[in-house]
Amino acid sequence: MTRDGRRGEAADDPVDDATLALLLEVAGTPKPGNVDRRRDLDDLRFEAFLGGAVGARPGLERAARAADPGAPSVGDAFVRAVEGMAARAGTNTQFGCLLLLVPLVRAAADPDRELSPDALDAVCRATSVDDAVAFYRAFEAVDVAVDDPPPGADDLDVRRGSDAEPALRERRATLRDVLALSVDPTDPDRVADRNAAEWTEGFPRTFRAAEWILTDEGPLADRAARAFLGLLAAEPDTLVASTLGAEAAREASERAAALLGVDSEGPGGVGDVDAIPTDAVHGADLDTAESLAERFISEGINPGTTADLTCAALFVALRRGAEVAP
Repeated sequence: MTRDGRRGEAADDPVDDATLALLLEVAGTPKPGNVDRRRDLDDLRFEAFLGGAVGARPGLERAARAADPGAPSVGDAFVRAVEGMAARAGTNTQFGCLLLLVPLVRAAADPDRELSPDALDAVCRATSVDDAVAFYRAFEAVDVAVDDPPPGADDLDVRRGSDAEPALRERRATLRDVLALSVDPTDPDRVADRNAAEWTEGFPRTFRAAEWILTDEGPLADRAARAFLGLLAAEPDTLVASTLGAEAAREASERAAALLGVDSEGPGGVGDVDAIPTDAVHGADLDTAESLAERFISEGINPGTTADLTCAALFVALRRGAEVAP
């Protein structure tokens, strides 16, 4: 029995679980507005995600070398994963997924730690300025939809790529510091970056959604699709806000909450992932979600950040005993 409560050496490989999580995430259907095994987008196809998962593996393997002397840093592992993904997929398929998976794999591979919020917080706090520089370099490999930087941080705009290195070093900004800039926007109409919030808060959305998946029944891909709906209902999606605006992101979350039969407490979803009842997620009607998926695609609503969180949740669920076998 492994330390995660599973049997066999192969089951204890975090890189295998991370690769499987990438594949299961895109196979889950329907995930309204996203590529899944039944739907392509005009510029993005299902098989590109399969290629991206394969191409990212060398970077994930670097992340798993937690106990090795001179182990690659989190930033180094991330940029290698993104470059491999882009080379194999030919486009950006899983940038956000990898931003979450790399620290998760690093924490899971550490023989002295259990995979937990505290372990993730320790990994993220241990990042360096060099990790931040590597993170910025990853933006040169693919196009990533991002908002403008917050006031006073124009020199840290991620779209500058490697050109931002002098500013990063002058500010002594670690990777966690950089991501923290996107968590609490000063503009009330701006949607916080949910992936960045995971890095600064100990991955609460990831672990909550993993519980939904673990306690659900049926194929893992279907459980992932229901967890996706729960995550989208909880909070507005960052990618939707970046591409269509904050109001569109909030309305998309309200529509997901309505599908789950959950009352929104305010504009833009329920407001907290812990406020989503597990029974509502498990009872999600995937046939009804099919109709929402078609509407989202026709309206250009692509909740990609919610898909990233779903992938991270799948990884934690796999580490904690979820299996693809019936």
